[in-house]
Order: sequence, then structure tokens, then C-alpha cells
Amino acid sequence: MRNMLKYPFAFLVFTTIFITASGLHSIYAQTAEKNAVRLKIDYTKIMDSVSFFNIKAFSRVNRENIDVPNIDLTIFNELDNEKIKLGTTKTDMHGECKFVLKDFSTIKSDTTSTYHFVVTFKGSDAYKKASKSISFKDASIKTKLKTKDSINYISATLKETEKDSVLSDQLLNVQVQRLFKSLKIGKEFNMTDENGSITVAVNNDIPGIDGNLIIEVVLSDSDEYGTVKALAHAPFGTPIIEDTTFDDRTMWSPRNKTPLFLLLFPNLIIIGIWGIIIYLFVNLFKISKS
Repeated sequence: MRNMLKYPFAFLVFTTIFITASGLHSIYAQTAEKNAVRLKIDYTKIMDSVSFFNIKAFSRVNRENIDVPNIDLTIFNELDNEKIKLGTTKTDMHGECKFVLKDFSTIKSDTTSTYHFVVTFKGSDAYKKASKSISFKDASIKTKLKTKDSINYISATLKETEKDSVLSDQLLNVQVQRLFKSLKIGKEFNMTDENGSITVAVNNDIPGIDGNLIIEVVLSDSDEYGTVKALAHAPFGTPIIEDTTFDDRTMWSPRNKTPLFLLLFPNLIIIGIWGIIIYLFVNLFKISKS
């Protein structure tokens, strides 16, 4: 009788433990703390070209910042507590993405000519929902090239677009586009004057293809206007003289352009060695017949 009661009791205990463990696991999974996502937004405007946001998503885990890849972000234009959806984008493996403002003329600003945007993340199993706002005013840079007393200059004027008013005491960087990093020219600090303008001399010894340079005038990371960049194509450089030995017969050329002495002397040596070998075999054959 005891053996008959023993097994059902053990089964009941096992079932109770299993259900309790499953319940605890479910409760733990539901209450597990998610990591917070942090968003960084930079606004860039390239004159007569495109305006866009560079967005970076990261999270602080175990006292380290890690990239948050493959999450969907939604961009809104905010105006009077109204959100107008502009589109979505997705972070890459480095937690970065770019969102282009396709038609800036359709975006609305408030009464102070300030544009407000918000980037939102709705959350996932691993991360909490997050949002980040950015606000800026629209600015423009107009450039002009001139030559005076055999010296080349580039001048630029910075204005606030909506009010068409010049912006003084703003730092503009002037630089020439290069392959890896732009070459800064002019003074270290080029502050706009009361007319919102700067003038920078351009050296004529900067090399460029056919003597053409692409000069950048940049308002960089302004708290009020973001980054604004104007590009000017200037024939102020020194033409690049191509110095290449690709078509010459050199040691580092392709094999179809091998130097002639490398073709001639090794072949002569090979022919000479084979001639000696053939001569010896002929003599041995004569000796064997005699």
C-alpha cells in the first residue's frame, strides 16, 4: 500500500517543481531589464545639392558603449505638437545610418523659422524605446571667386535663409578637397565680418587635375544651424603632371613589358648551355661508333 502511494506523490512533487520553475522563468523573462538606446543626430546641408541627417545608435552595456545595429528608426517633422512622418531608416552593422531630406521646401518651421525634428525607436526585445530631437535654422553660403594683382581669392557670405539676413561672428573653414582629408587653407580662424563675409587667398601651387580645385567653405557643427557646406570649382591650382612608368619597360612593369635585357641575356645563356650539352652528346655518339 505504501509503494502504491509513493509513486503518485513523487509525480505530484515533480510536476509542482516543474510548473513553479516555468513560472519563475516566465516572470524573469518578462521583468528582465532592457538596455537603453542612445541616439546621436548630426544635420548637414550641402549647398545646391542635398540635406541629410547622420544618425548614430549606441547603448551603454557593462560600462562600455556598443553599437546598436539593424534597428528601425522613424523620422518626424514636429510643429505645434503635431508630428509629420518623413520616413524611416535602418542602422547598419556599426549602428549608423543616413536619412536624406528629399524635399526641404515641404518641411515646416515654427514662427521663429526653426525646424524641429524627432527620431524615434519603438523598442525591441533587447532595447527600450528611445527618441531624440534636433532643432536648427536654415542657413546658406554663397561663394565667389576672383583674382586681384595675380593673387587668387575665394569669398563667401553666410546668411540665414528665411530672413535673408547676414550672420556675423561665425567661424567658416576653407579647405581644398583631397583624396583622404581636406587641406585647410587661409587663416586658422576665419570669422565672418559685419556683412557675414570672409575672403581667403588661395595659393597657386596646390596641385589639381588640369589645374582645377574643389574648394569647400564649411560652417561646421553650429548649435543653431548644423553643418552647412558650399563647394566651389576653381581653376586656381597647378596642373598635375603625370609621372608614370607604366608603359615603360621596367623591373616592376607587367610581364608583357619586361625589359629587353632580361629577355635577351637569360635566353642567350640557356641557348649556350643547351648548345654545349648537344655538342657533348654528338661527340659521345661519334666516340661510341668509332
